[in-house]
Amino acid sequence: MVHFLGTFRPSPTLSCFAHYRHQISLKSSQLSVPRNGFSPFRRIFQASLQSNSTNGDAGLQLPADQSEIIFLGTGTSEGIPRVSCLTNPLKTCPVCTKAVEPGNKNRRLNTSILIRYPGPSGSSNILIDAGKFFYHSALRWFPAFGIRTIDAVIITHSHADAIGGLDDLRDWTNNVQPSIPIYVAQRDFEVMKKTHYYIVDTSIILPGAAVSELQFNIMQEEPFVVRDLKITPLPVWHGRGYCSLGFRFGDICYIRLWRRYGKSNQREHFSLIVICFFSALGTCEGMMHLMDHEKVNDYLMKLKETEGLDMQLSYDGLRVPVML
Repeated sequence: MVHFLGTFRPSPTLSCFAHYRHQISLKSSQLSVPRNGFSPFRRIFQASLQSNSTNGDAGLQLPADQSEIIFLGTGTSEGIPRVSCLTNPLKTCPVCTKAVEPGNKNRRLNTSILIRYPGPSGSSNILIDAGKFFYHSALRWFPAFGIRTIDAVIITHSHADAIGGLDDLRDWTNNVQPSIPIYVAQRDFEVMKKTHYYIVDTSIILPGAAVSELQFNIMQEEPFVVRDLKITPLPVWHGRGYCSLGFRFGDICYIRLWRRYGKSNQREHFSLIVICFFSALGTCEGMMHLMDHEKVNDYLMKLKETEGLDMQLSYDGLRVPVML
């Protein structure tokens, strides 16, 4: 039984989060944690929901009534490994060097999760974000986990690592299902009208051209229902003056936090994605290439001894059974 490292903020509201009181910052190649940063979490986590995890074993069969979250990607926008690191003759980036090894958990594509939810109308696959590496994530994990349909896509924001893969959805709408509903905020839909104009307005497509058949649904900052699952938008800051959306479903909250700005990349906060169970289980991912999966997990094991917190980093292909 493990928890997946994240941050916890009780009683979120539908206004942008100005500050996060408990943060984990990365400086250079070292993970820096405030001395007492996790002390308030001890009581919370000890009483929290626990979940089994798997290593992405394609042979794992869950009960028909079991919901799960699948991490399709856990990396930043550029992905890991970086080409610039691999072509550096000095080979100064050990994380990117490791990431090219088969099965290495430092290989991280754009952050995205898939919710498999056996609701009253049947099992559903709800995708949150389809970034520019979505095709590669789907190619690896959809066949492995028996994922055939995409019943809905929910968009957190309109950056390339969240919407760059919308064009790749044509494979599903051309060959698997007639269309895919897309849930997006009005401000991000306005961006899509420019970046994906031919998908938004299909009347301009030449006869015979096959594009993604998408049904756009504008989200407000209030709960809505997708395939029998209640979704609550949670506005959060995603950079200076830029507000994106996190989502709560059941007792789970999915939030993409921002990279901290500073004079040096050594001061940047690693791009967090947090899945925090409001019953107190937290999960985070979105790691930069400064974070070595094994080394950070070794460090987190020390927190188990000192703080009583059993935590690990998430990784691409991680499956977490949940109750929704």
